Amino acid sequence: MSSGYIKLGDIAVYKMAVEISKIGWEIYEEFDWHTKKIIGDQFITSVDSFGANFVQHHSQLLHTNSNTL
Repeated sequence: MSSGYIKLGDIAVYKMAVEISKIGWEIYEEFDWHTKKIIGDQFITSVDSFGANFVQHHSQLLHTNSNTL
């Protein structure tokens, strides 16, 4: 039986965020130590943060919607 909710993995924006994160990590892994410390750490944190924030927002929407039913 369907709950009426969209699964996170079915959302196109989430799929794009996952792919961007994968690409970001591939780029980061190629940096030398110095580049990782100058720009890489900030870059990878921001890429990962986008996906995490999206998941958190999606979770809050589900919680909010379940409380209004």
